[in-house]
Formats: sequence, structure tokens, C-alpha cells
Amino acid sequence: MSGDHLRFDAPLPDLWDDEHAASLDDPALLLYRSNLLGSDLRITNFGGGNTSAKLSAADPLTGAPTKVLWVKGSGGDIGSMKLDGFATLYLDKLLGLRSIYRGLEHEDEMVRLYDHCTFNLNPRATSIDTPLHGFIPHPHVDHVHADAVIAIAASENAEALTREIYGGELGFLPWQRPGFDLGLKLGAMAEGDPNMRGVVLGGHGLFTWGPTAKDCYRATLEMINRAARWLGANARGEAFGGQRVDALPRADRRDIAAKLLPAIRKRISTSERKIGHFTDSAAVLEFVNSRDLKALAALGTSCPDHFLRTKIRPLVAPFDPAAGNLDAVLASLDQNIADYRADYEAYYRRCKRPDSPLMRDPNPVIYLVPGVGMLSFAKDKSTARIAAEFYVNAINVMRGASSVSRYVGLKEQEAFNIEYWLLEEAKLQRMPKPKSLAGRVGLVTGGAGGIGQAIAARLMGEGACVVLADIDAQSLDATVADFGKRFGKDAVTGVHVDVTSEAAVEAAFREAVLAYGGVDVVVANAGIASAAPFEDTSLELWNRNFAILATGYFLSARAGYRIMKDQGLGGAIVFIASKNALAASPGASAYCSAKAAEVHLARCLALEGAPHGIRANTVNPDAVLRGSKIWQGEWRAQRAASNKVSETELEEVYRQRSLLKLSVYPEDIAEAVYYFASDLSAKSTGNILNVDAGNAVSFTR
Repeated sequence: MSGDHLRFDAPLPDLWDDEHAASLDDPALLLYRSNLLGSDLRITNFGGGNTSAKLSAADPLTGAPTKVLWVKGSGGDIGSMKLDGFATLYLDKLLGLRSIYRGLEHEDEMVRLYDHCTFNLNPRATSIDTPLHGFIPHPHVDHVHADAVIAIAASENAEALTREIYGGELGFLPWQRPGFDLGLKLGAMAEGDPNMRGVVLGGHGLFTWGPTAKDCYRATLEMINRAARWLGANARGEAFGGQRVDALPRADRRDIAAKLLPAIRKRISTSERKIGHFTDSAAVLEFVNSRDLKALAALGTSCPDHFLRTKIRPLVAPFDPAAGNLDAVLASLDQNIADYRADYEAYYRRCKRPDSPLMRDPNPVIYLVPGVGMLSFAKDKSTARIAAEFYVNAINVMRGASSVSRYVGLKEQEAFNIEYWLLEEAKLQRMPKPKSLAGRVGLVTGGAGGIGQAIAARLMGEGACVVLADIDAQSLDATVADFGKRFGKDAVTGVHVDVTSEAAVEAAFREAVLAYGGVDVVVANAGIASAAPFEDTSLELWNRNFAILATGYFLSARAGYRIMKDQGLGGAIVFIASKNALAASPGASAYCSAKAAEVHLARCLALEGAPHGIRANTVNPDAVLRGSKIWQGEWRAQRAASNKVSETELEEVYRQRSLLKLSVYPEDIAEAVYYFASDLSAKSTGNILNVDAGNAVSFTR
């Protein structure tokens, strides 16, 4: 479920299944409840919120029954987590920490003590929210970042609105950074009023509790739905002050986004490659087209989860859809981004403390474009997409709050204290080093074939996002679905394309830019194979070979080259040619000639691309039979007949023909492509790498 907009007319559905729940033990019930809540972005954003249960278990040392707090661990997502995502703590030990707490100035030291409360050697790191759950004297507790509730919590008169809407069933606590002290206050409120069913945290979110997992789940839904109904009934005036500009037609919005994405990426990727994301959902367009856009955007977000993902505020592009001043916007990007960086640096200087971590990347994450939509950038696609989702949550909050009151963003110093919290910094330092192709975008033609799939898998395995281009729509869809399961849906997308069509190739690269913000690696791999004596080679066969193997490579390389040149970040173009590019074979003149053209085209690209850091290299395979579409049809039968063996014996013929007496597999070609696509080959261009297990006639010279 998208967090696209507040659906006041469509309450959150109760998805609890009693029959399924009856089959679950207590920890599994907690997971079930958590996954249900996290499945709807209107309830909580990705990675946000927390759930817990206080359950009985046998002490692994004594066997005696003891109370254990199961609570979402650090960095998890309640919508997708498994049981191993929960931290487990002896409840009595956690409660005992209250006696040694030394006050707000010593908050962070308490976090290290949670590990000493770990139950059963559970390695899952504890969250800073742990005491917020542990100190509430109820068996089941939910904490979510529901848009409708945060809209109330981020209003100027949030406490009064909370009383009006909930009539005392929910308490209210003003904004405070999560930690031990806030946990103490929550616990005291819950103990002080047995009829209280939860608490609204100012600018932050919702806590609810209950005696059973089902009761707690339903209390959470009820409180969110009550806020949504109240907002719907009491909203006044037009959203965001009404519409200032009209949205452009969808095709025009996508055209403009396709121009802006690589232009922005060029300017913010000098120290770390960024991946882009574009959304023009209804909620986003309503906001970017509104009169109050600039004023509200400048206030920043309220919920700490929102601005941790989106920075303290977005960059609003000075685009006028009526005037169509895109060229002026592109020309002003350097200044606008420089101004944003300067503003961010000033914010850092104003708010930093003596022990604050060094300033992080000052570039904007969110870019709002009137008439067009929202662009977001991050180190990988999922982070860029999630940042956009978080800002949609923030839009929903601003919409609700400003419709019934005055929206209030988090104070600057408080925002800084969260963003540069030493505990957050420690979490960032524990993150694994980026993979070698992180932040890069590859496009592989013939991507649904055996070699294409192996190449794509190798690139994605090193952190790249990959666009698979193929003419076989059915195989393409199946391959994209499979890779989505293996590497995550954000890492891969597919485009149906005939590489002999200039318009189709240009459209495919445009889709790549819209999906990821640019292109860094092009692997021209789409191919066919044919055999015929020279005198029997028809013009149709000749033209077909050259259309796919020469023109197709030219069109794909040219489209990628243009994007790479405009990006100014360099790039890698890799041609999958053949042993036959260097060594002619009888009965295959059209194929051999077209493959030779590929090699020479790559050399020409190497010459022209070098001043722009664009490298072009060629991989020459030989006899890659396994998984190859080329070898599944007539070509295999023709080669078997030419060698006077059966089709099943053909692979052994090629193995024995090689100097190393080895078969060549798609993964071998993929390894060579990875070398040319990565910085391992940063000083290589115009080169040919034979991957043929050794064949003297195809030695380069």
C-alpha cells in the first residue's frame, strides 16, 4: 500500500486473521502483528516504527520462567523483518537500569548497557527505542509513524488537538529525542492512568498498547483511523493554499525528468556516485504545484525518521511549467546546488557541538519540480526510492497539519542533534564498505540470454543497478522477476527493445535514465548467429547480421555514450564480439564480418571517448554453448554438421579444440565484462580480451 496521500474516506482495513493467528506461538504473533502494521506506508514508513511484546520464557541457565522483552532491533523494518530481527532482553535487568540512570546528559551511555540485558545471547543489536517499550507496563506495545497522527502531532496546537480527538484515551508528550528519559516519561504516563490506551509524541508519532497482540494491533488501527476521520471532517480551505501551476502532461513530465536526472547526478556524484528516482504521484504533484510549496518546504520535516532520509529540507527547482524554462533551470543548477550546499554548511556550523561528527555530504536528497514531480538521489536505488516515500509521508503530514492548524517542523537544533547523533554516527561507521560498482548503472542488451544474464548477475553482485534490454519480452519478464528475488527489485528493471531500431534504443536508454538517473556501463551483447556458404549468403542474411551485430551495437553504444558524455562521470562500454571477429570461419561470412565491425567500432569509441573518461573495450568469447539462445537452434545443428559430430558431442569438440582443453561458460564472459566495467581496468581502453580457453588463430595482433 502506497503512502501516496491521506485517504480520509478509506479507513485502514483490519487484516487480522484469527484462524492464522491461532496457529502461532507468542513470538510469531508479535512478528505477524509487526508485518501487518508495516505492510501499509500510511501506518509507518519503511524502517520506521517499532513493536514489542513482554513474553514468558525459560531462563537458559536456570530453567526458571522469566519475562523477556521482544522488541524490534536496530535498523530493522517491521513490514519485512523476520523473527531474527527482534532483540530479546531480560525485562527485570532492563528495568533495573532505572536505578543507575544519571540524567539527560548521560543518555547515550545507557544504550551500551542494553547489551548486558541480552537474553539467550541474541546477537541482534538493540534499538534506542528499547526503554520506550520496556518501561510501559503493558504486555504489547506498538510505535508507528502514521501520517494522520503525525499531522496532529506536527500541528501548532498538537496537545489541544490530541485531547479533542481522543478525549483522554491518548496522552501527549512534547517532542523529545528518543532515549532513556523519554522511556521513563512514557512509563510514568501509562502507570499513572490505567484507562490510557497510548500516547501521541509531539512531532514524532504514536504509541499504543494492549493486553494481547490482537488488541494492540486494533488499538493502533483505531487511533490512526480516528485521526484520519477527524482531519477529513475538519479540513478547511484548499490543500497547501491551492494550486499555483498546472501539472504538465505525463509524457512531458517524464521528458523533463529524463533531462534533469543526469544533469543533477553529474553535479552531486563527484565524491560518491548517486542513483536517482523519479515520482510524479498525485500527492507529489498537488504539493509541488501549490502556492505554499516554497514556504512549507523551507520548514523541513517534523518526524526524525523523515528528515534522516531526506535531509532537513529539499531543493525547490525554479521551473515554471507555463514558461517552459527548462534550459534556464539546467543552466542554473550549478548555482542552485552550490547555494544549497552553502546553506547546509551554515546549518552545520550553527548547530555543531565540540564532539559532533564531521559534516556529511551537503548535497540535497530531494528535488521538487513544479509541474513535474519529485526527484531523489542516494547511494543506491532503494535508499533513493525510500527517501522519496519518506518525503511523501512528510507531504501528507504537512497537508493534514496545515489544513486544520499551522504546520510546525522540527526545530533546527533538534534536527541537527538527531542527524549528527553520535549513536547514529556509530551505526553509519558499522555499515559495510560499498561494493565496487555501487552507485553505477549498467544497461545490457541481450540481457535475457545466457551470457546477458551472467553479465547482469555479476554487475548486480558488485552493487550496480542493471537495465536488461531484450527483444524476447517473455524471457525478459521472467529474468527480471528472477533477478528481483535474488538482488532486490530496486536493483533491476527491464526494457523490451529491438536494437536495430533507433527509436527503440533511444527510448530504452531514456527509461534507464528515468529508472536510475543515468548510465555508466553499456554492454552490447544482443546477437544472432548464422551460417551459409559465401555464394549462398543472401542479402537479407547479410543485412540481418549487420543490423543486429553492427548497427545494434552502434545504436546502443551511441545512446549510452551521449548520456555518459553529458554526465561528465566517465563510463565503460563493453562489446561482446567473438573469436570470429579476429579469425574467419568458413561458411559464416556475414557473421564474421559483422563481428569484425564491432571490434573496430570499439576502437573508434576508445579514441573519441578517452578525453571524456569513457572507455571502450571488447570481450571475444568462443563456443559458449551453455545457456546461449544462439546455440539452441539452427546454428548448433549447422556447427555440428560442419564438424561431422552429433549436437550432443559439439561441446566436447570445442573443448578439445582449445589450447587449455576447457569449456567456456557465460560466467567466464561475465568476469571479463566486470573487469572492463570496473575500476580494475581504469587504464584500459581499446583493448580486446579473448575468453576462449586459448585459440591460436584468434590471438590478437
